[in-house]
Amino acid sequence: MSGRLGVIGVPTSAGAFAPGQEQAPQALRDAGLLDLLRRSGVEVRDRGDCESWRWRPDRENRRAQNLTKVVEIVQDTARRVREAALDGEVTLVLGGDCTVGIGTVAGHVAAGERVGVIYFDSHADLNVPESVSEGALDWMGLAHMLGEPGAAQQLVGAAGGAPLLEPGQVVLFAWGPDQATGFEREVIERRAIETVRVAEVAADPEGAAARARRLIEDRCDRLLVHFDVDVIDFTDVPLSENWGRNEGLSFDDALGALETLLSSPRLAGLTITELNPDHAERGAGGIERFAAAVAGSLSGALTPHGRR
Repeated sequence: MSGRLGVIGVPTSAGAFAPGQEQAPQALRDAGLLDLLRRSGVEVRDRGDCESWRWRPDRENRRAQNLTKVVEIVQDTARRVREAALDGEVTLVLGGDCTVGIGTVAGHVAAGERVGVIYFDSHADLNVPESVSEGALDWMGLAHMLGEPGAAQQLVGAAGGAPLLEPGQVVLFAWGPDQATGFEREVIERRAIETVRVAEVAADPEGAAARARRLIEDRCDRLLVHFDVDVIDFTDVPLSENWGRNEGLSFDDALGALETLLSSPRLAGLTITELNPDHAERGAGGIERFAAAVAGSLSGALTPHGRR
């Protein structure tokens, strides 16, 4: 694993339910994330942010809103991630809504890597435009990476070869069955997608994360972790776009599991999505606490003195 980290900001809420996530990359920088990483000995290359794009309603394409812009951002993200990967960097992609993760995966695939994805999210994001009425593409991202029938073909093929992933390349981690649509549950069963349920993670965060790694590491050369902050119980530490209360994981359990996932010797990248700074509790330092935890986990993975 390289000790160099390429940081790629994607300030977008194009695929979201509402605006807010486009502020996240700057909020994480303001919280000191990059400075903390550098002080911990990580060699950081900040590749900057793309142009910010704030959510707006798409009245012409109600079932896949802002699809054209989402495709454009995915393609740009894939290009930037590919460049970082070819330069030998582990990628840290700061989103943005969950569609950003399509670009991360596409960029590593385009760099010639056989990837595995641990999708750390209470939601499977396996919907397609006709299976749900809201038209928010950020809970359809994984369906598009897998090329699920009914997915928007512009997005399925946005960054080259399709599908980007086969089911055996994915583990749904901290998945909540009660957070899934019936359509998603049917996809998981039909495609035999591996899951580590949220209750298992809550009972033993590090042990569950170790099991997820065992499920996927033998199937890939390079591991990508997609982390959606809405897995953190909004009542414990409000950070996410999705304000689900008294569900998901505590902050400490979520970040403890993340640390174990990032300690994989096959780690190639981390994508952070769904952080909405507007929802953070004023004066509580939640974003700063999150930035410090992420920096600690990444420095532990990327620097010799940080490894346990």
